[in-house]
Amino acid sequence: MMIPMLRTKIAYATITESNLYYEGSISIDRDLMDTVGLIPGQKVEILNINNGQRFETYTIVGERGSGQICLNGPAARLGVIGDQIMILSYVYVDVEEAKSVKQEIVHLDERNKVKS
Repeated sequence: MMIPMLRTKIAYATITESNLYYEGSISIDRDLMDTVGLIPGQKVEILNINNGQRFETYTIVGERGSGQICLNGPAARLGVIGDQIMILSYVYVDVEEAKSVKQEIVHLDERNKVKS
């Protein structure tokens, strides 16, 4: 049996941009993606701390070192610039392997730079 396990978490990211008329996704600073091991096109779950919205989308690469967190397309209706969000990804593993899954978790400051 395969079960989903948390693999990566970017905590307290601040939305810096919103682009409603884009086909969809979330743009994430390439440095942040590299830090936790996210890849372009990977499915992620977004949790908006400010309004309680939870939704899924996929990642696209944002400008390296920019701190960019941009909601694109329909997702742009689920958060506004300045909202804090969590960005989660999961991996499917068998039950035994789940016991040894190591999560990559980072906490960001108000400029979307890693603080821990």
